[in-house]
Amino acid sequence: MKTLNFALTAVSALSFLALILTSTVSAQQSGIKRTDLQRYDLSVPGYETVQARIDFEAHTAFGKHSHPGEEVIYVLDGVLEYEVEGQSPVTLKAGEVLFIPAGVVHSARNNSHSKASELATYIVEKGKPVLVMKK
Repeated sequence: MKTLNFALTAVSALSFLALILTSTVSAQQSGIKRTDLQRYDLSVPGYETVQARIDFEAHTAFGKHSHPGEEVIYVLDGVLEYEVEGQSPVTLKAGEVLFIPAGVVHSARNNSHSKASELATYIVEKGKPVLVMKK
């Protein structure tokens, strides 16, 4: 029984590490840096909250993707343009917010000559990847 518990714990830890590495590697391409800030279980069984800071170099874009839960975006610095499936593109500056429903495909772009950053808060199902890239 101890061996089984140890094996399950090891598999869980490796799965968690793979999720973090996948989202970090995906986000840190082409001038975009994602810094995971915190991850906590919610009082709702099976859900967690994840917060991350995403920094965009000038003239960079993060392609189409979705999340297995809601995303709340707060623009910290600069100006970012968001394309959300089924909506017109929206441009937000520092201090403005955007809500992305679960599973909705969206993208973000920094069209300016300056850096920009956002605070992303995800309310997602545990055990699923926080980020799902689309083609």
